[in-house]
Amino acid sequence: MALSVRSWVANEGGKHLVLVLWLGANTLLFMRTFLLYYCGQQYHYLHQMLGLGLCISRASASVLNLNCSLVLLPMCRSLLTYLRGTHTVTSRKARRLLDKSKTFHVACGVAICVFSVVHVSAHLVNMVNFSVRYSEDFPSLNVARYRGEDPRLFILTTVPGITGILLVLILFLMFTASSYCIRVSNYEIFWYTHNLFIVFYIILIVHVVGGALKYQTNLEAHPPGCLRANQTKLEESGQAEGDGWSCREEARFQPNSPETWLWVSGPLCLYCAERLYRYIRSNSPVTIVAVVRHPCDVIELRMLKKDFKAYPGQYIVLNCPSVSSFENHPFTLTACPTEKKETLGIHLRVVGDWTERFTELLLPDPGAESEILPMVQQRRYPKLYVDGPFGSSSQEVFNYEVSLCVAGGIGVTPFACVLHALLDGWRHFRLRRLYFVWVCRELQSFYWFAELLCALHHKLWQENRPDYLNLQLFVSQTDGLQNISEERYRPLSSRLMIGRPRWKLLFEEIGRTNKHKRVGVFCCGPKGISRTLHRLCNSDRYSGTTFEFNKESFS
Repeated sequence: MALSVRSWVANEGGKHLVLVLWLGANTLLFMRTFLLYYCGQQYHYLHQMLGLGLCISRASASVLNLNCSLVLLPMCRSLLTYLRGTHTVTSRKARRLLDKSKTFHVACGVAICVFSVVHVSAHLVNMVNFSVRYSEDFPSLNVARYRGEDPRLFILTTVPGITGILLVLILFLMFTASSYCIRVSNYEIFWYTHNLFIVFYIILIVHVVGGALKYQTNLEAHPPGCLRANQTKLEESGQAEGDGWSCREEARFQPNSPETWLWVSGPLCLYCAERLYRYIRSNSPVTIVAVVRHPCDVIELRMLKKDFKAYPGQYIVLNCPSVSSFENHPFTLTACPTEKKETLGIHLRVVGDWTERFTELLLPDPGAESEILPMVQQRRYPKLYVDGPFGSSSQEVFNYEVSLCVAGGIGVTPFACVLHALLDGWRHFRLRRLYFVWVCRELQSFYWFAELLCALHHKLWQENRPDYLNLQLFVSQTDGLQNISEERYRPLSSRLMIGRPRWKLLFEEIGRTNKHKRVGVFCCGPKGISRTLHRLCNSDRYSGTTFEFNKESFS
């Protein structure tokens, strides 16, 4: 499939530019620090003792400082949501870059792990050199107390050594628990280990307090290489006082000033302030208004929260102390508060320990289909706290004239809120045509939002805009297949197809009918669908139409 330069720039140009700038900053910082310790006169004697291990350890430490500061910024969700919703970020391309915040967070995390290995390896070499190349001429420069001292002793008895071991252990736990298999199979492990970042940063700031590496402070009185103050070496070399090597005083050394706190204190304070703001905002529990059990293990939850404002496409984070006091799980809003209806809603699929325990608390009776209680509730639901809302790529659906929304199974939730907004009134949006493709394994899944889809269909027909919504439903599992037989769902049964979508034909059709336009493509579903759509968006088959790919992803 041929690649379109225009489409590639639209979809990949921004993130690759950020990647190049980030790599350039890391490379520049690494080389600058390496050359400072390799050529710097103040580190002449230390470099003689430690060699390249000194340069590599300090250069990697500089890269670690940079990435330990950057890794926190993509996790400031409220700040990113604010930037997305203000006139500060007016460009759609810039707003789409905000959707890559999680990817940037992962990139910084990988860089931290890689350069930590480099940093630790270089320092292990340094510890050996401190022991083997013990300096008799400059005792204050040594970490070892005598030549040949076991390096393990001063690794285990110094502040940099002990804190370094703790940092490696914490980083190892965080990195391994971040793997895809652990996040999917046991999200709790990922959540708890990732919150060790607080301990990590505290130890990181303490790590540099030991002052193991020292630089020379009196370069004018004692030029590097001068041996006058070193009687042992002077006698061996046979040099006399008054030649070019004479010095006025002994070399004096001082530990490097800690710099890590300068790098991380700003982002760390910003992140802590953001978390405090989020804690205060989510401190009051919400009122659960309705709980509905849908087919295929899906629960609909309707809630009421004072002064809660949200926009279609955003998501919230739920915390239920009765299930777990510290676990928070993101869910896309399927209904936003409006002037007519103050409740907010989510649909969650019962998958995993947390959702299973949460569902048991909401609906203790497995046979209960639904429960809608008045404001003065007849029985007590568990306390539930809502943090958010937070921005996501699905907010951009309305900012295109033509949008294609593709959902796989429960991935329909971001677009359900979009459909609700269109049902309330579509004329004030920029959007003029919406292609909506929903792929499910089971026929019963379509009943989650069957009434919403039919209501929007009837509204558009009444307003003489049946072409506004192009609806396509696909059911991939054919075992015991039945049609949607209810009369009220007839608009859905006529648009229901068996099998999987033919994506190329769909894109060609959209390209022919929307020549020379930018079409927003939004996907929330399995990786296979996402990869296919991403590849098609970058191809050049569509008569000058540019498809801009947006993937829903929680950060």
